[in-house]
Amino acid sequence: MNIWKISVENIKSKPLYTLLSVFMLALSIALLLGIQQLKTSFKYQMENNLGDIDLVIGAKGSPLQLVLSSVLHLDNPTGNIPFKEANKFGRNPMIKKAVPISYGDNYKGFRIVGTAPEFMTFYEAEIENGRQVQKSLEVILGHMVAEQLQLKIGDTFLSSHGLVDNDAHVHDDEFTVVGILKPTQKVIDRLIVTNLESIWDVHDHEDHENLDNHEDKEEHEDHEDHDNHGDHQDHTDDEHHDHENHEHNDHEEDKEITSLLISFRNPAALLTLPRRINEDTNMQAALPKYELNKLYEYTGIGFKTISWIAYVILIISGMTIFISLYKMIKERAFDLALLRTYGASNTQLIKMVTYEGLIIICFAFIIGFIFTKAGLYFLFNYLESGYQKTIVQALPISEALQIIGLVFAMIILSISLAIYPIIKMNISTILSNEK
Repeated sequence: MNIWKISVENIKSKPLYTLLSVFMLALSIALLLGIQQLKTSFKYQMENNLGDIDLVIGAKGSPLQLVLSSVLHLDNPTGNIPFKEANKFGRNPMIKKAVPISYGDNYKGFRIVGTAPEFMTFYEAEIENGRQVQKSLEVILGHMVAEQLQLKIGDTFLSSHGLVDNDAHVHDDEFTVVGILKPTQKVIDRLIVTNLESIWDVHDHEDHENLDNHEDKEEHEDHEDHDNHGDHQDHTDDEHHDHENHEHNDHEEDKEITSLLISFRNPAALLTLPRRINEDTNMQAALPKYELNKLYEYTGIGFKTISWIAYVILIISGMTIFISLYKMIKERAFDLALLRTYGASNTQLIKMVTYEGLIIICFAFIIGFIFTKAGLYFLFNYLESGYQKTIVQALPISEALQIIGLVFAMIILSISLAIYPIIKMNISTILSNEK
């Protein structure tokens, strides 16, 4: 007697109950896996992308926005701060490392970050091909950028203004790829790294073009005026020279950056420096670990709510499977009694019911896994994020096994309750009562 074949035929005979059981179980599995994967990814982002960044100094605004934009590179910056003022904090004896970053441009949606060489030490990033940036307009690509955009050493490209890919405002200065980083599974994989001078030069050139147009107009007017006042030529040249020197000095003073990433040498700095910056300067200091933990607490409520919904659905799906199997046993009691008279044992009948439950579980896990992947894909597309490969981390085997074990325990319980009539079956009574 082929038990598997009988089990399959029993499932085919009640398609509505089977589909309902599979769908509800798959939905609960998808919710549990999806929520757990999002929680794992969020925790990974906090623990691994922070590195040893203890403090972020930036423009006044939302501290969380400052952290998300400067550390995880997932939001818009709060503004710019004077480089000269921010750089003073790097000389504080309590600070081990102060790394400036500046951005505002992108290429194909990937952010171009101007910074110092120490920036890569936050993420333990190493160059796989090429070399370090040595001069302006040279860039190093994160592994994900090079892989998705198919860029290699020596390639050039034009950046777009803003943090979203667009063709409306493309700069004229070409960036040259001089290095590609090894994969780190951290945020730097999706960044284009250059030096601060590159960011300043790209934007200063545009400002100079506007300034040159204005100066050309003034020179033309001055030339006409000098034709009538030639005796003042030398005096005017001296004033023009002084004006250029004054502009150069002002230009150096006007350098700005997006934020300053700081690592403390002394833990005592955590108690004094942030408060002093927030109270005595026009800048703000944000603590990444504190802000992201606070965000995790807020989102944790939503995670817990959806998790409880998934558990409720799991319980309902277990009850549905129990009802389906129990109903099958009660309706086919006569057929089961006949099988017993032809030599089938209780164990074989129990196997038949168990196989039905296992078939439902297998289909539910396959469909639930598809639901999870599709749900995360559409979620990140809806949020217009092209970085899901980095943001969404693989669910650890231990946590996946816990979910699988919980589902199996629920189904085994449902099967155990459903087979009770088989164990207590009275063959003679069933056959004698059948009309």
